[in-house]
Amino acid sequence: MGPSYSLETLWKEVTQKLDAAGLSFGHGAVNAESEALWIISTALGYPPEDTLDALDTNISQDLKNQIDAWVNERVKTRQPLAYILGEAWLMGVPFYCDDRSIVPRSFIAELIVDGHLEHWIPPNGKVLDLCTGNGSLAILMALSCPDVQVSATDLSLQALSLAAKNLDRHNLTEQIEVFQGDLFESIPTLSEDQKFDLIICNPPYVNAETMANLPKEYHAEPEISLAGGPDGMDIIRRIIANAKEYLADDGALVLEIGNEASNFMKAFPEIPVTWLEVSAGDDQVLLIQSEDL
Repeated sequence: MGPSYSLETLWKEVTQKLDAAGLSFGHGAVNAESEALWIISTALGYPPEDTLDALDTNISQDLKNQIDAWVNERVKTRQPLAYILGEAWLMGVPFYCDDRSIVPRSFIAELIVDGHLEHWIPPNGKVLDLCTGNGSLAILMALSCPDVQVSATDLSLQALSLAAKNLDRHNLTEQIEVFQGDLFESIPTLSEDQKFDLIICNPPYVNAETMANLPKEYHAEPEISLAGGPDGMDIIRRIIANAKEYLADDGALVLEIGNEASNFMKAFPEIPVTWLEVSAGDDQVLLIQSEDL
């Protein structure tokens, strides 16, 4: 029998190696310790939270070799870990992930899973996910509200090919309809009773100065999914200009804007907004009622 390795000891060793490498985190892990746990969990085939209950067990040399290979690739390439592993987790749900789309990490996911958006969705309601990427928000909405019909759009055919894999993975190809196009352009003309009760969107919103200074991990992601122009508002301006046409009279638009709250308020001082509290604070995600657009 070959050597075996304590999970708890290995977790500490991997954490130290990731920490020493000066990596940037924020693609599904908040620090080296949580990223180390993610790597070990993937090797074991466990969800990360289950690995915490197994730290007193030992693993084989083969598993340790796989963990070491992933750690070395992460340190050498500075690719987001989700790209290396081919999988990301969001609100406890796994998604296929690669460089066809950004790593899913939207704070809107918290609002969906915690039920904070259900006030805006009637029974058998309709929800649109703009800039869906790998489909994670649309999928979380469908899983959280099984009676809701979800539409999802993205400009990138590559991202939508990844979204299709995730829809298949979660058996949601009937509940979620996918459209390829630039924001609303692929959505057919809607009658009043066909309009969406809720539109959610995690758009490209990073301003040009911030884009230029992002860590290497972020530059591994598709720029089209991050860059929002000089003030980060280029895509958001287009969304706000057109959303009312697609929303029910009592509907709402939910936008994630990251650290661009000040730029948003400068761009849209006349629009009443409701800030929705998420784990990152109360200035990351906002809601605009249809009547205020």
